[in-house]
Amino acid sequence: MRYFQFVMQQLRSLLKVLGAACLMGMTLLTCIDVIGRRMGTPVFGSVELVGFMATLTVALALPYTHAMKGHIGVELLVRNFSKRVQAAIECSTLTAAFFFFGIVTWRMAVYANTMRQSGEVSMNLGFPIHFIIYLCAFCFFVFTLTILEDIAASVQELTGKT
Repeated sequence: MRYFQFVMQQLRSLLKVLGAACLMGMTLLTCIDVIGRRMGTPVFGSVELVGFMATLTVALALPYTHAMKGHIGVELLVRNFSKRVQAAIECSTLTAAFFFFGIVTWRMAVYANTMRQSGEVSMNLGFPIHFIIYLCAFCFFVFTLTILEDIAASVQELTGKT
């Protein structure tokens, strides 16, 4: 289990760095495009590229954000319950999220495969869109495994094993 946690931590860190690179790339490309437009030579396909990088930024940051408990949670009512009840609620919520995002991951991979088979490309640059969708599906897969890690920790808390 420790090896799995180590691999997941390294994978989340890598995805976080790639997400930060996409965010920085969006900023740089937008600045270059704005300056280029002032000079009469905008960057061709910049809107598409920024859109791709925005999508990837969100997908790449998702597993790390979940691991750091960075998502918004409404705990107004739950925090008044005992630790055991809180752990049970967290376990059931995480289990539902695990199944939901497992389905999302699977369907996203199916969609990417459909886009690959149809030969769908972006409008201006002609970039194959399925690469972006496959990468997003992989990020959701890592996110789903991160949720599974939390389920295991929650079950350990429920059973009293640490």
